[in-house]
Amino acid sequence: MRDMRSRSRIVLCLTAVWTGVFVTAQALSAQPTQQAPGTQARQPAVSPASQAITSALVERAEEPATLTFFNRPIVTFRARVAGRTPTERVAGALHVLDDLVEQGASGEVASSPFAGGALITVGTSGVIVLTSLDLDDLAGETFERVRVQTVSRLQQALAEATEARAPGILLRSALLAAIALALATGALWGLAHARRRVGALFVDVSERRVTKAGIAALDALRASRVLEFQRHLATAVIVAADLVVVYAAATFILRRFPYTRPWGESMSGFLLTTIENLALGVVNGIPGLFTVLLIFAVVRVVVRLVRLWFDAVERGQARARYIYPDTAQPTRRLVTALLWLFAIIVAYPYMPGSQTEAFKGVSVFLGLMVTFGSSGLVNQIMSGFMITYSRAILVGDFVRIGDVEGTVVQVGVLSTKIKSLKNEDITIPNAVVVAQTTTDYSRFGDTEGVFIPTSVTIGYDAPWRQVQSLLLLAAERTPGLRKEPKPVVLQASLEDFYVKYTLLVCLERQQSRPFVFHALHANIQDLFNEYGVQIMSPNYVLDPAAPKVVAKKDWFAAPAHPDPPSGSSHQP
Repeated sequence: MRDMRSRSRIVLCLTAVWTGVFVTAQALSAQPTQQAPGTQARQPAVSPASQAITSALVERAEEPATLTFFNRPIVTFRARVAGRTPTERVAGALHVLDDLVEQGASGEVASSPFAGGALITVGTSGVIVLTSLDLDDLAGETFERVRVQTVSRLQQALAEATEARAPGILLRSALLAAIALALATGALWGLAHARRRVGALFVDVSERRVTKAGIAALDALRASRVLEFQRHLATAVIVAADLVVVYAAATFILRRFPYTRPWGESMSGFLLTTIENLALGVVNGIPGLFTVLLIFAVVRVVVRLVRLWFDAVERGQARARYIYPDTAQPTRRLVTALLWLFAIIVAYPYMPGSQTEAFKGVSVFLGLMVTFGSSGLVNQIMSGFMITYSRAILVGDFVRIGDVEGTVVQVGVLSTKIKSLKNEDITIPNAVVVAQTTTDYSRFGDTEGVFIPTSVTIGYDAPWRQVQSLLLLAAERTPGLRKEPKPVVLQASLEDFYVKYTLLVCLERQQSRPFVFHALHANIQDLFNEYGVQIMSPNYVLDPAAPKVVAKKDWFAAPAHPDPPSGSSHQP
């Protein structure tokens, strides 16, 4: 320890000699000049001798080092002085300061400038040699500002080091810290007690008001999550208050003791700076926020006008070229989305915080997500536009898409919903609808009529006119079939063992197809059995000895029972 102190004293002596050499060289090289009245004094010019000594003793170091005394940063060294690195300079200054504190030496911290630097002294003892190469040029530091900061910080650190050696001051600080800790503990206990009381109060008030108003049953209210949400809200408020108490108590206690005072000051400064920045951000963002609200208000009015116009088009009260009543609502949604998107684009520069790096980063991140993940989404949306504006299917139509049959209940942006004949809710992506063949049975169902086929195979020994009449008679007896256009019978094909007859009928309601065809097929079987015409399914290689028909006496074999008086099957 003594060797280190001796080395420090030697270094300070060399520094003092070096300072004297600088001053002498500057004085020898200075030429007397006459200063005009009213002009500012200029810095004396540095002589070539001074420049040579500076370049020989001072050079820029690779790694900087910060001098920290009694938990306070004083100055950062970035130069090598007389061959000593910034780390060695920090170690030497710390030894000198420790000696001064141990010896109880106190004095004013001062600085003695010289050409290219300054010597920081405490009383009569030199402590720090500050050079111009210690400055951070990129941060815009000036020598005068760094010198003043170094003197101020060193004076404060020495005062706190002296205060830490005073038992009376430490005892008073400990007493204040204990009082603050007790008050904080009491405040936390009170907040915990208040949390239970406030939560119970919220529940009681909610139950009494709901019961009095008759909005819902008390059991239903307790089963819902409204009361739970109130409890969580009260807990969140109390926890926030707990954090404020803990933060304030920790800041106060840390600032009571000299060594931890910088930590308390940093915590207090952080909180105050944060509050100040938030307040300034709110105040500075008011004009932009007002502009954003004004833009959104104008767009909202325009959207309402657009909605009124499109509603009139949908009801037939207004006409527009290229816009049909069934495409008015999808077009309105599209125009509304475009208007709000335009409003967001216009209002974006005025949004508070839109110019910050965090806001820009989030915007870029969302843009990347939409770019990489929207290929399938865009495909579905464009397919939805094709379905809507091509008017391929309309809501309420009975359609067949691939293997799915049913009534269209919704044509959305991303998918089409179909209600099947079994009351199943089937969702088909719009891209699948576009890629498959779609058959619409309702488009001409109310005007020209849509023919639905059903086929039967009959042998060549049955007169085709008889078969045709039987099929038409079965259609005539079946309810749910339209009289116009009339049913038609076609000989679809002449097979090896039978003739294939196809009966084309028009349904009054496509949604009742299964029940109508059930009745039609029942009437066909009854008539063919009644008139002794054999249906050739399954196929036969040889004609049977007797016709394969069901005798009329066996039509209602148990457990069957006669049909209603109308002579047709029941249709729901």
